[in-house]
Amino acid sequence: MTKRRRILLLTLWVSLLLIPYHQLFAIESEDDVYAFDDFPLEDLLQYPDWFKKSFLDLPADLEEAVEDDKKGIVLYFGQKRCAYCKMLLEVNFGLSDITTYTRRHFDIIPIDIWSSEELTTLSGETLTQRDFALREKTNFTPSLIFFNQQGDEVLRLRGYYPPYQFRAALEYVADRHYRNESFPDYLARGEASTAFEAGDLNEEKFFIPPPHNLDRSRFPGQRPLVVFFEQGNCHACDVLHGQPLRDPAINKLVRSFDNVQLDIRSETPIITPDGEKTNASQWAKQLGLFYTPSLLFFDEQGNEIIRVDSVVRFYRLRNVISYITSRGYINQPDYQLWRVGSGL
Repeated sequence: MTKRRRILLLTLWVSLLLIPYHQLFAIESEDDVYAFDDFPLEDLLQYPDWFKKSFLDLPADLEEAVEDDKKGIVLYFGQKRCAYCKMLLEVNFGLSDITTYTRRHFDIIPIDIWSSEELTTLSGETLTQRDFALREKTNFTPSLIFFNQQGDEVLRLRGYYPPYQFRAALEYVADRHYRNESFPDYLARGEASTAFEAGDLNEEKFFIPPPHNLDRSRFPGQRPLVVFFEQGNCHACDVLHGQPLRDPAINKLVRSFDNVQLDIRSETPIITPDGEKTNASQWAKQLGLFYTPSLLFFDEQGNEIIRVDSVVRFYRLRNVISYITSRGYINQPDYQLWRVGSGL
């Protein structure tokens, strides 16, 4: 797709979400959103001063938010040296439109996934922040969990997403679209109004060609499986293939898997790892996917091990792949604990 058509698509999508175009394009026109250095930060991150100064009593925090006519609270699970967290705090919240909208509708409560400080959950339990993060499976930071005024979880974001998708998530919850449709369906409606002829997917020699019978429920596979959900005209997909997957170490590790590429919007027939007959778009919908590229990792028996369904760069991708190839998931089902135990 030409640069002009990319700019046109972005302009239409931004208009749909009511974001000031001049403000967002200054960031989205550069590679910073998808091509940043994701190694651990040298300097510790600081929360924005408008984040909630919480005593970590979540029922009280929710009550205060409702009294202030907020639409709910957002739990922000982060790490002080997380490059993806820095992108959220400095890039997304660096946009005054996003910050103003967030502050108007939500209170954001920071959770340090390694802290031993205790909190009270919305159900009244007392846990350390670390144990709470483990229970909530916040494998990738930043992770955000949105709760409405009744204390119901209505949306969860795992990892870093570009400003336009993050703004859509805020509107999805603030306008209570969750009562009528899923977040993937909400995004799909927006994309439908900007649709044009789809481009070709990125090709790789290690992708297994169709037909795709991924059934491992009766006969185990010889190797772990990775399913790449992508689409044409996807800048993030282009970056994945043009940068991380070109890294010699990552490329070598990827070739130790069975690799399958699916167009997230196509009706390509497929038999899933658990033996279900469906097509690519229906399977993606069942999986709750909305971001491309999304990488789903399965073991030889067809069990999903982990997924990467947000922006991913060299450091995180290499570590996730090593987690699978080393079979670290067998003894340590939590990726973050495995990573720390491995010194990564």
